Amino acid sequence: MGFSKLGLSPKVMEGVRAAGYTDPTPIQLRAIPVILQKKDMIGSAQTGTGKTAAFTLPMLTLLGSHQPHIRCLVVTPTRELAAQVETAIRDYGRFTNLKAAVIFGGTGYGRQDEQLRQGVDIVVATPGRLLDHMERGTVRLDRVEMLILDEADRMLDMGFMPDMRRIINKCPKGRQTLLFSATIPVEIDRLSQWALRQPEKIATEAARSPAATVTHTLYPVAEDQKQDLFLELLKQTDYNQVLVFARTKYGADRLYNALRRLNHAVAVLHSGRTQSEREHSLNGFRNDRYEIMVATDIASRGLDVEGISHVINYDVPQHPEDYVHRIGRTGRAQTVGDARTIMVAEDLIHIRAIERFIGQTIPRVKLNNFPYLYTRAFDAKEPLRLKSMRVGSTYFSHSGRRRR
Repeated sequence: MGFSKLGLSPKVMEGVRAAGYTDPTPIQLRAIPVILQKKDMIGSAQTGTGKTAAFTLPMLTLLGSHQPHIRCLVVTPTRELAAQVETAIRDYGRFTNLKAAVIFGGTGYGRQDEQLRQGVDIVVATPGRLLDHMERGTVRLDRVEMLILDEADRMLDMGFMPDMRRIINKCPKGRQTLLFSATIPVEIDRLSQWALRQPEKIATEAARSPAATVTHTLYPVAEDQKQDLFLELLKQTDYNQVLVFARTKYGADRLYNALRRLNHAVAVLHSGRTQSEREHSLNGFRNDRYEIMVATDIASRGLDVEGISHVINYDVPQHPEDYVHRIGRTGRAQTVGDARTIMVAEDLIHIRAIERFIGQTIPRVKLNNFPYLYTRAFDAKEPLRLKSMRVGSTYFSHSGRRRR
């Protein structure tokens, strides 16, 4: 079934065609009719499956034409995701007269205040800055018809749940509420029971399942050789664009500087950068000015960049869910992707948790011609059996030892 059969308005369909889309993804196919019926909904889908369009397209259809007050509120956990959602609204709604504003911290109030004074139909916001505007009287939610909570589990992880309850309490009780979450932990389930009315539940795939088009690989190495192996791994990889994840802002900056010294076209993204610096990095990565982006988990959700061929976890994520979200930046929309993770001995407990979570063992591989020092990570027994994997002209077993 194409978009034309889903009941979207002619002006929204014009925006869909202008964006070059013809066939809806599974989450769009299932969610759009439910939303157009003005039902509450809980949606769970993998990253990269078109979730943003799944709520943006019916939302634009239901709103119809411009009115000078806030009728739809979209709440997201990060500035980057808020900016991405607002961009999607502008793209899909380009042939409507609906107006949207995005409000988040890290930047001044001037432009945001001006847009709000002019009157907007849609506000996309992060919780903290939204509450600031509410306290200043520049945002009123008493006429909100549709409330969309995007990446709800991420907002829970970031400690926004008390803020979310304050925001929801200011919205009319008769609103339509949509909640999107990659996972549904107990706290999110409780929130949905309180905030939603008999919601339809849509889950296109198991939330813990990584995209089937992504190849996973682990590279055990001694701690002292970690950066050297990372640089050699890049040298031996035929990539288009690479997204590299570091655990801390300091670690991201250190890798960024190392890559710059080697004359790589590289950008860095983390919460320590100013908003203008973040936007410069994101735009440069999207426009192929940078071939590598080093980032913290701020980029693990909501980063919409086509053509990322490889994700490299320089640091192993400490929560299995974060692994799925990180690698979801590649292999998007059924394209092939490559997820590589560098592992030191102290990462073993986290690797095993990730493998249990995704239900598969990740192959351990050694780089050819790299002068390895011994590490107990080579001897780790895995929870699942795995056949040998060929790398170049050499076979390695799942423990990383060479087989003759």
